[in-house]
Amino acid sequence: MSLLPYSWALLRAVPHPHTGEGVPVGVVLQSRPAEFVGVEAITDVRRLRALVPDADVELLARYLESCRAIARGDEGAGEIALLSPPERFHWLTAPRSDVIQPTAVRHGTTDDPARRLVELFAEIAGGPMRAT
Repeated sequence: MSLLPYSWALLRAVPHPHTGEGVPVGVVLQSRPAEFVGVEAITDVRRLRALVPDADVELLARYLESCRAIARGDEGAGEIALLSPPERFHWLTAPRSDVIQPTAVRHGTTDDPARRLVELFAEIAGGPMRAT
């Protein structure tokens, strides 16, 4: 099996954007050759409250779920979700002064982008922490 290039960024919750201090809450990954874009994120409100107690965690969970829907290209997620996979990835990783901020984009290779997304998320955020 051949290796595919991918790009990825960490999503951080930054409850006070003026301080720049943040906590990892998700990962966004793209592999152009595989036409793959995905987001894994902590959307469990209890876990988010433990990580960022002074944030509006219900709103943060909705924002993170919205990021996941945009990555999937869900029609109900708005116009951004209807863009091409690379455009969605670039929108999700664009620098912003918001409560969710992406890190710099990093690169690697993998034979399975979806699996690599889950692995990166487990390494960085402690594993699958979505609300059930």
